[in-house]
Amino acid sequence: MKVLTPDEIATQAGDNKYLAVLVAAKYARELNALPLETSPYGPVKLTTKALESLASGKLEFRLVRRRRKKD
Repeated sequence: MKVLTPDEIATQAGDNKYLAVLVAAKYARELNALPLETSPYGPVKLTTKALESLASGKLEFRLVRRRRKKD
């Protein structure tokens, strides 16, 4: 098992390790929504796969500003 450091992951998220973890968690939730039979990852934990995808640069993301509801 490969150990990913916060610095390795943060390089893909603009040197922000907190943002990197949030992006990886969101991606892991998307992977978890896939049917188990069609998952191409096999026995690899989805959180590990998400962190590896982010660290390797295979995962692209963009930040979207939240719209504030006008009263």
